[in-house]
Amino acid sequence: MFIKIASILFVFTQLSSFAQNPLANHDIEKAKPFSSTSVILSPSWIKHREDLNTNYLESLDAERLLHNFRVNAGFPSNAKPLDGWESPSLGLRGHFVGHYISAVSTLVERNKEPLLTQHLNYMIEELYKCQQALGNGYLSAFPEKDFDTLEATFGGVWAPYYTYNKIMQGLLDAYTKTNNQKAYKMVVDMASYVEKRMSKLDDATIEKLLYTAAANPSNEAGAMNEVLYKLYRVSKNPNHLKLAKIFDRDWFVTPLANNDDILSGLHSNTHLVLVNGFAERYAVTGEALYKNAVYNFWDMLINHHAYANGSSSGPRPNVTTKTSLTAEHWGVPDQLSNTMTKEIAESCVSHNTQKLTATLFSWTANPMYAETYMNTFHNSVMALQSANTGAVVYHLPLGSPRKKIFLKDNDFRCCNGSSIEAFSQLNSGIYYHDDSNLWVNLYVPSKVNWDEKNISIEQTGNFPTSSEVSFSVSAKKKTAFNLNLFVPSWGKKVEVYVNNIKQEIEITPNSYVHINREWKNSDTVKLVFHYDFCIKTMPDDKNVIAIFYGPILMAFQNDSEIILKGKHETILSQLSKNDNVFSLDNADSTYILKPLYNIDEDMYSVYATIRNY
Repeated sequence: MFIKIASILFVFTQLSSFAQNPLANHDIEKAKPFSSTSVILSPSWIKHREDLNTNYLESLDAERLLHNFRVNAGFPSNAKPLDGWESPSLGLRGHFVGHYISAVSTLVERNKEPLLTQHLNYMIEELYKCQQALGNGYLSAFPEKDFDTLEATFGGVWAPYYTYNKIMQGLLDAYTKTNNQKAYKMVVDMASYVEKRMSKLDDATIEKLLYTAAANPSNEAGAMNEVLYKLYRVSKNPNHLKLAKIFDRDWFVTPLANNDDILSGLHSNTHLVLVNGFAERYAVTGEALYKNAVYNFWDMLINHHAYANGSSSGPRPNVTTKTSLTAEHWGVPDQLSNTMTKEIAESCVSHNTQKLTATLFSWTANPMYAETYMNTFHNSVMALQSANTGAVVYHLPLGSPRKKIFLKDNDFRCCNGSSIEAFSQLNSGIYYHDDSNLWVNLYVPSKVNWDEKNISIEQTGNFPTSSEVSFSVSAKKKTAFNLNLFVPSWGKKVEVYVNNIKQEIEITPNSYVHINREWKNSDTVKLVFHYDFCIKTMPDDKNVIAIFYGPILMAFQNDSEIILKGKHETILSQLSKNDNVFSLDNADSTYILKPLYNIDEDMYSVYATIRNY
């Protein structure tokens, strides 16, 4: 069961300079992530997952992706329309294109792949033609009248700002990652269009427009606040900052800042992305209200609304829509055992949780954020993709028994949009640095180039299948820095070797092994973790359990409900691992278990129930 963090409001105090200059774009990062180009994945099972995603992106037909945009701009198109939520009759058409541009921009920045570079540049050129034809800065695959309807009825259409945001973010990524100047002009013009619309509305109308407390809110605004704050960081245009603030609503941020858990009943991804926007606002302005809201929200989410793998979302306590009966909402804090439908743990939510967790680690270098990031990485994000086909799920059910329902290639939902971004960014979250420290938070075969120090570090191993991880240093001269290697809460015993000499280091779980020395070329470090089985229970029912082996969330391979006998200690003693085969002998039955991230087509169970009567 997750441990409640008593209070984290004291982590940062607001600096007086921020109060004196509330629009200062200040640096609050204690641990800076390395740039995408500085971290290269080596061949491994993680790189294989990235490659599956890249192959999928390369297979997509640009003409089909552009079809709805061209039609909306009055251009002819003979392409076959996309299906799913990109079909010509649905309000969200165009959202996947925004995710696509973001994901492709990330890969082009890092790998300079010719095919994806060609696709990206072509998409930008053709979308530019559409925007120019519309003539007022507007760019979308749906007509402007959807915004008219939204402003008149505060609903009645399907989330136009949500989709508009995806396109803006894609274009901004194309500029910041690949220096596409035309993409920058386009996103600035899109922001100007929104500014003109909002300038015509009074405060009361805007409040109704952006009030999203209902189930599956059709006025979901997406991450408009986040993308506009990011645009302001680039443009320094105060109009962009002013516009971003419009999408931050007091009804949501103020209770969070006061540590009031108001999440029950809210649509998960609608509000999670707003908090990522709050984090951007704090980074820009230094306002304590938004800092406190971000810290408190994360604590509420992870410690009171999340499942054992760090994912969240499920049935709504007050069911008013078909979807809210089973999916996409947060429930009552610490009441999770009765939420195990077939549609919990939406993939978009896992992806956006990772973004927030990474931000908080960069602000604090606190290992509790590294702990959550690692858990969610292996047991939620990696578990939502098929290792055979690269297909992804909308939901990751954890009940008993369950089956992963992978989206079809042509079924363009929100979650394959966010997933193509997530799997283009698998090199992020591994390494962080400041002037004298390098943090390693994930054990993924890779190479990081620390240009400021003129050194590189290569990581090898097959974590978490193998518990041994190695590092080698390449340096032209001796360089002093502190290497901080993350030890998760399950790492009660870890052996540390430097240049093949075992070190006498006291290991503290959920902290770092600190190795401070002058590093020279060919220096090596090796970690050997010792795994044990452990049980995590539902917060409201100690007899509903999930089983971990070290960092790995296990799943029973079985098509029936898993009901176990005995106490926790008894069940742990009945678990075994032989030649990477996991088994549990319990109540005259033998169960085979497998890492959740390796489950593909099999029926499985994550949470099992203990019944001793």
